[in-house]
Amino acid sequence: MCKGLAALPATCLRSAKDMKHRLGFLLQKSDSCDYSSSQGKKEKVSSGQRVSQEEVRKWADSLENLIHHDRGLAAFRAFLKSEYSEENIEFWVSCEDYKKTKSPAKLSPKARKIYDEFISVQATKEVNLDSCTREKTSHNMLEPTLSCFDEAQRKIFTLMEKDSYRRFLKSPYYLDLVSPPGAGCGPENCKRSHTHTLDCNSNIISQCA
Repeated sequence: MCKGLAALPATCLRSAKDMKHRLGFLLQKSDSCDYSSSQGKKEKVSSGQRVSQEEVRKWADSLENLIHHDRGLAAFRAFLKSEYSEENIEFWVSCEDYKKTKSPAKLSPKARKIYDEFISVQATKEVNLDSCTREKTSHNMLEPTLSCFDEAQRKIFTLMEKDSYRRFLKSPYYLDLVSPPGAGCGPENCKRSHTHTLDCNSNIISQCA
């Protein structure tokens, strides 16, 4: 009885040491994960803040400036997704990628994939094209070239430029980016942002007229 009691503290001590070792390892691992996670978040935030206010304001000059900038394209894509019309920008991006195809052997399969996804009658992401452009593009599928989607891409670009692009400039997707860092939501700041947007839209309307 006494021997058993005497042995008990030693056993407990070993168990306690083992438990302490395991807890220390888990805590160290947890801290490491938290650090990695926080570092990842910081890097994302940092990369998200690289675009300058001057660059963002250029996006209001033309749709071309907007979608040829990675951050601008991402913001515009998010806006179109909120309007359930992201197929337009996805088609435009696919056409840009298609025109960079270097291997002649890849032209036909890539062209067919774009056609089936965006232009055919049963397309999963059908874009809004007039019958003439759609028919011409269908004919181009017989012998695909790097320019076989040029007219269709141009029509969709014009459609976005005259419609969704103008709404984008009035939306939080753009206004939240064009507002100066640290600026509050006071009447003067909101009025300034609104006036700036109206001026940009006026320029765009005059250019498209």
